[in-house]
Amino acid sequence: MAPLEVVVRAAGESDLEALSTLRATWTGEGAPDPDFARRMAAWHASERDRRTTWLALSGDLVLGMAGLVEFRRMPRPGRADSRWGYVSSVFVLERFRRRGVGARLLQALSEAADERGYARLIVSPTAESIGFYRHGGFLVPASSADAETLLVRPGPAPSAAG
Repeated sequence: MAPLEVVVRAAGESDLEALSTLRATWTGEGAPDPDFARRMAAWHASERDRRTTWLALSGDLVLGMAGLVEFRRMPRPGRADSRWGYVSSVFVLERFRRRGVGARLLQALSEAADERGYARLIVSPTAESIGFYRHGGFLVPASSADAETLLVRPGPAPSAAG
């Protein structure tokens, strides 16, 4: 397979059609839904203050997407406020899988999480995607042994100055 020139960037308002198409392809919904694009646009607008979605592109070709939802912890006395991220909606079109596209998407949202100072990233993977996330630095916390699998990628260590 020829290497792909992949660019990953945050999705904006002009990308709503691409996001709608990727989501419909991912879910495999066969029934036409003439209202889906409008509902996606309304959802995107309502989520914009806490969710970032990235697109992976090669030229004008959209290859995949990944999302990051920000959660802000309720303040606690004597502790600094903190935030963490939930990885969501990671999807790459089947014909572009195993070519580094997903890894580039995961790298982009991991870098954004580090820049934002998130305490951690969490993902609830499918059985098939556990290896992908582990390769990206996610671990299975001991506390989830008997519960639904959650993988955690710890945030950067606090600096001595901070």
